[in-house]
Amino acid sequence: MIKPFFDSKSTLLALFLIVLASAFSPVFASEEEGHGEPEPFNASEVILHHVKDDHQWHIADWLVVPLPIIVYSEEKGLDMFSSSRFYDEHHNEVEYNGYKLEHNHITLAESGKSVFDISITKNVLMLLITAGLMVFVFLSVAKGAKNNKGKAPKGVQSFFEPIILFVRDEIVKPNIGHHYEKFLPYMLTLFFFILFGNLLGLLPGAGNLTGNIAVTMTLAVLTFLITNFSGKKTYWGHIFWTPGVPLPLRIVILPVEIIGMFTKPFSLMIRLFVAITAGHIVLLALISLTFIFGSIYVGFGSSIIVLFINLIELLVAGIQAYVFTMFSSMYIGMAVEESHDH
Repeated sequence: MIKPFFDSKSTLLALFLIVLASAFSPVFASEEEGHGEPEPFNASEVILHHVKDDHQWHIADWLVVPLPIIVYSEEKGLDMFSSSRFYDEHHNEVEYNGYKLEHNHITLAESGKSVFDISITKNVLMLLITAGLMVFVFLSVAKGAKNNKGKAPKGVQSFFEPIILFVRDEIVKPNIGHHYEKFLPYMLTLFFFILFGNLLGLLPGAGNLTGNIAVTMTLAVLTFLITNFSGKKTYWGHIFWTPGVPLPLRIVILPVEIIGMFTKPFSLMIRLFVAITAGHIVLLALISLTFIFGSIYVGFGSSIIVLFINLIELLVAGIQAYVFTMFSSMYIGMAVEESHDH
């Protein structure tokens, strides 16, 4: 019996490359097609455009999803309209209703004053999608745990229950100690929010949610607040009056400890932001090589490399969720630790 030339693995690989190329190629195409000479390809502009937030979801040149604009100013009050109003049929930016959009920043057209912008941007919508998916998944897991009490888990529960137990037994419990149950809901939410955001961000055309520094800063600030509001006497004593240290050294150690309170969440914020953003930039840079060299061979080679880097990014998505949750658990564990003095 003659084996078919394409097996299931090679077919899936070919389909992945076709989908990847079809998803990205319109995005990298020139917007001036059919209007004289095409503009030279600008890789840095394209990469930054897809890494940054936006008031519309540009999946491809033929698929741009307008998002709601919600702005407030003293001069005009509250205004709500579609972001498509800022663009003409050739996708050039235009003024609308006294507002203008320049470099993704909305201002009043006449005075140039900034407005209070609470629009649903691409990353905000991505955040809502991630939150909605988490609610749907974990309500299903909770329902399965209730229905299968005393039985082997089934369906979605069987996939997520081992991960939940891993986070509880290998990350939270060893680092926080006896009081871990109080902080477990936050830690599980933190872990899965970062994991889902990282994985969804790898989909073609998706938003760069966990690569947005405002998102990582919010997560870091939450950990900072929980750590310090949960801090016990021992924790604050080590910061402001380090035991077992001569008085002159305490004067030196005090500012170091206070600075350390803020550098810990800062490192959480920067680590996640840099790791995810760097991965996206590398992937987009490799795809850009096809359009820089204009060669099908370079395109095929870069697609193969992108495939393997995507596999690495899947690993990084899990590692970053693990690292953020582990360090958050460690910081909270140090704050709630009981005194060992006798």
